[in-house]
Amino acid sequence: MEEHLFGTSLRITTGNSNNNSGTVSKRESVFCQQFQQYAQQLDAVNEKRERIVKASRDVTTSSKKVIFQIHRINRANRGAALQQAERDLHAVQSIHVRRVAQELKANETWKYKRAFSPGMQEFVEAATTLEFCKTGKLLTLQQLNASLSHLKDVSDAPFSISTGDYLLGVADLTGELMRLAISGVAAGQREVAIAVCGFVQALYKGFSQLPNTVDIRGMPKKMDLMLQSLIKIENTCYAVHVRGLEYPEDMIVNALEHEEIDSDQEA
Repeated sequence: MEEHLFGTSLRITTGNSNNNSGTVSKRESVFCQQFQQYAQQLDAVNEKRERIVKASRDVTTSSKKVIFQIHRINRANRGAALQQAERDLHAVQSIHVRRVAQELKANETWKYKRAFSPGMQEFVEAATTLEFCKTGKLLTLQQLNASLSHLKDVSDAPFSISTGDYLLGVADLTGELMRLAISGVAAGQREVAIAVCGFVQALYKGFSQLPNTVDIRGMPKKMDLMLQSLIKIENTCYAVHVRGLEYPEDMIVNALEHEEIDSDQEA
């Protein structure tokens, strides 16, 4: 049907409106189904990320408890305390790190990297601190991942800690060693501070020679903190060796401990 309105031709089509509306509704239905699928996929990703974050936080909390236990080691309880710390670290690995591993696939680790990286760094810090107290050596990435080889991800591949998380965890290790050095001096074990000083000096030198560490997220800041810890350890050894001839050892230790507390509050 065609009508003339104000000198223009207006064509009105009748009889096909039902067919057009049916086509549009089918298209809308297809789009709705697609968006529902996308929403379900996003929900699944977000739920998985939340589970990984929760597991990573549990790794962090449990690893910190292991570190606190290591700092309570003394001459009287050394053997029993180290064995207990080993058992606790193994429990962190078998329970909480396993939970992270069981949520991941080898080809999608990058997607959830920021969700579990803090926990892995804390786990590395606890494991390397314990190894140093046992042997005076650095736990290597190969040794650490070998101890985790029994943990499998969703694709049944062995779970492993990345090089970046390992380096960031080892960088945090120097802060714990600084505390061990000061507590060693307080316990009358000057040789502990000297051994820690040489170890951290070698560690900082090695980190300084590594290529592309700036590309690792957070590494520049941790390198600065590593240097601060090294300076405190060197000052501790200097104060005990030189100023110990002038002042009582207890006075020097108290000054060093107060300096450590003040610096921690500023950080």
